[in-house]
Amino acid sequence: MGADSPKRLKGEEPCLGDFLLGFAAGFEHLSLALIGFHLRLIRLAEYQLEAYTSLGQVYPNTLGIWGPDESLLTTSSAAARESLDYYDSFASRATLLLVSFSLLSILSFFLDGSEVSLLGYTKPTKLFVRLCCILSPSESFLSRLQRHFWNIPLHNEKFLRICMSPNEVDNLVLMIKVRIEKHFESKGVHSSQISSALKSQISTAPSSLRSPFLSIPFSTLDQIVKDDFLTAKSDHLGVHIYLINLGPQSHPYAYSYGRDGDSSPSFTRCLGTVWTGKERYIWIDLAAGPLSYGPALSGDGLLPRGDFHPLAAVHGLPKSEKAVLADLASLIWSAYQVLLVPSLRIPVPLERTLVVQFIHVHGSEEKDSRGLNWDNIEATFMDGGLLLKDQTLRFRTYHVNYNECPVCSFAISRATNSYTSRFFFQNYTLIVSDYLDSKRLHQTLQESDDELKRAAGIIDQEEDFSRVIPVYVFDLDYNRHLMLDRYHQSVAFKDMVIAVRTRSSQTVSDYNCNGRHVITQTRELERPIVGSILQSMWGVSPTHLVWSSRHNSTIVDYTWSVGQTPFGPFSETSSLSFVQRDAARRNVLLTTLNYTITSAIDVLGSISAHGGDRHLLKQSQHVVFVERWNLLKYKLEKAVSALSHSDFEMASYFIRSSDHDLFAIHALIYRASQELEATFTCFKDPPFPWASVAMVSFGFLAFFYNSQPYQCFLNFSQ
Repeated sequence: MGADSPKRLKGEEPCLGDFLLGFAAGFEHLSLALIGFHLRLIRLAEYQLEAYTSLGQVYPNTLGIWGPDESLLTTSSAAARESLDYYDSFASRATLLLVSFSLLSILSFFLDGSEVSLLGYTKPTKLFVRLCCILSPSESFLSRLQRHFWNIPLHNEKFLRICMSPNEVDNLVLMIKVRIEKHFESKGVHSSQISSALKSQISTAPSSLRSPFLSIPFSTLDQIVKDDFLTAKSDHLGVHIYLINLGPQSHPYAYSYGRDGDSSPSFTRCLGTVWTGKERYIWIDLAAGPLSYGPALSGDGLLPRGDFHPLAAVHGLPKSEKAVLADLASLIWSAYQVLLVPSLRIPVPLERTLVVQFIHVHGSEEKDSRGLNWDNIEATFMDGGLLLKDQTLRFRTYHVNYNECPVCSFAISRATNSYTSRFFFQNYTLIVSDYLDSKRLHQTLQESDDELKRAAGIIDQEEDFSRVIPVYVFDLDYNRHLMLDRYHQSVAFKDMVIAVRTRSSQTVSDYNCNGRHVITQTRELERPIVGSILQSMWGVSPTHLVWSSRHNSTIVDYTWSVGQTPFGPFSETSSLSFVQRDAARRNVLLTTLNYTITSAIDVLGSISAHGGDRHLLKQSQHVVFVERWNLLKYKLEKAVSALSHSDFEMASYFIRSSDHDLFAIHALIYRASQELEATFTCFKDPPFPWASVAMVSFGFLAFFYNSQPYQCFLNFSQ
C-alpha cells in the first residue's frame, strides 16, 4: 500500500447471528503489539546518533499537515477537522517532553533485523474480591483461595472480531495479554447489617406455591453493598466482587429482579443469586439457591442441579474446603471473562453522531404502544452512560402501514418458513408452526432499502456524516405465533435491527427456570430491542456468549444471564449495568486504536517499499519522522493506560491526538516519495570469456594426454 493512501479496516457483510469471535482483554495489564510488517533499518550506530540529535533540536512547525487521503477522520466535515486540531499536541510540545523520550524508549521498537515490533504497553487495573460472612474468613483461607485462582491456566488471546474473513486475520494486530492481579479481602460489608436485613425479609416473605424458594427483592442486599462500594471506591479504584455467605437460613431463598416481586398468576419469574450494579461492583450470595436455569430439553449453557452445579460444594454436606475453594476460584474466573472483559461483538467505528431510526410497520390503524414504548427505549440509552463526551445520540420514529407497503408484505412472505415440533399433552402431538428466517428477511430489507425509505418518508441527506442503525419493527395483525429463527423476538445485524410481534401475547419457550418453563411475553419488545441496539450500535456481546480460544468457538453460559442485563430469556430488566456501559465505550476505543495501529503498519510498509528510511528520507525529514513516531508511541501508551483504568474520556483524547501524528507521518512519507527520482544505469554486454575457455581447454588436453600411456601399456600386454 502506498504512502499516499492511508486506509483502515473495512467491515464485512453483517452476520451477527452466525458466530462470535472476541478478545480476552487484560483487565489487570493491557499490552498492545504491532506485528507483521517488515522494514529495513539503517545501521544501529547511525540511527542512535540521529535519534539522539533529534531530541534536542527545535524544528519548524509542521502542524496542519494533512495527508492527501483523510479517510482516518471520524467525520469528513471541515468543522470536525478544525475541532480535532485541539487534540494535536505537537504544536505545544515542550523540550522536557522531548527529552523524556529516552534513547532506550526510541529503540524499544526498532530491533536489530528486519522484523520490528512495538511492544510493552502494560498498565495495571485492580480487581478486588471482598469476602463477607464466609464460613472460614481466616488469612489461610484467603491465601488458599488466591492460590486456587492462580492455578487456573491463563492463555493470551488476540483481539478478533465477528464475521471475519480468513484473509483479514493478519490485519487485526491489536494484541492484549491477560495478566491479573487480584486482591482478596475479608473486610467490607458488615455481616450483622446484611444478616438482619435478610432475616427480616425471610420472615415476612410469603411462600410460593410453585417454587421452593422465598422471593427476596434484590434491593435488600444491593443498597447495603452499594453503600460499602461507594465508601471503598475512593481508596480502591477498580471493580469489586462481593462474595456473601450467611450460611443456611430458616427457609431456602433467592432474589427477584422484577418490579412486581414474585411470579404473577400467568407466568413464573426467574429468580437469581447475583447482581451487577450500575457502579463497578458485583455481588454474589453463595447461600442463596441453589438454582437451575438454562435450556429445557437440549442445548448448551445450562446451570444444572445436583453435583454439577457450579457451587455444589457450597450447598452440599459434608463440605470439602478444597472443593469450595475450587468452585469459588472458577466462579471468579467466569465473572472475569464474561462481565469484566466481555468479547467484542463487531468492530465499532468512532462517530460523533449516532442515529437510531425506529421504523414501525404496523398492520392495523390503531397503534398499540403497550410493550413498545419508544420513549422508554430512548430513556434507557440516554441514561446509560454509553456515549463519549463529544458524541450525540438521536432517535427518529417513522410509521409505515403494512397494508400499503408491498415491499413489507413481500419481505415477510419470503422469509416465512415452517417447522414441526412435538408437545406432550396426552400423547406426543405433532404441531406445525411458522417462523421468520432472519437472514432472508435481512437480505430482502437490504435489497429494498430505497423503497422502504420512501415508504417511511426518510430523507437520506438528513443523516449525513452519522452512523445510522434502522430498527424495523413488524407489528403484524396475525393471531398465530411468529418469531425470528423460531426463538427470538429481535435479531441484531451489523447494519440494522429486526423485531417482530403478533397479536399473540405469550408462548412457552424452550428454556426452564427452577424446573418450570419460561414464558415469553411476545408483545413485550422493549427489552429485546434494547439488547439488539447494543449489539449493532456498540458491539456489546450478550452476557451468555463468550469467545473461547481453547475451543475455537463461541461458548454459551447462562450463569450471568439473570439480574440487571438486557440479554437472555431469564431477566426482565431493560436497565444497563456497568458491564454494558463500559463495554460500549471500550469497544469503540479499541476499534479506533486498532485502526490507528493498522495505519501505522501501512506507513512502515510504504517506507520498506521505497527502499527503507535511509533511501527515502533526508536527514532533516528523518529527524522529524523519529520525533513524530515517538509522540505517536507515547500517546498510544497513555491511551492504553487510561483504558486499563476505565478512564475512557482520557483514552479517547490520546487516541484522537495520536491521529494527528499519524497524519503528519503519512504526509511526510508522501512528500518524500514524490521527491524520489528514478535513474537507469546502462551497461554493455560483457566480453567473451576467453580466459575461462582457455583454462577449460587446457584442462581437457591435459587429461587426454595423461590417459595415453595407460592405453599404450594395455596394447603391449595384449
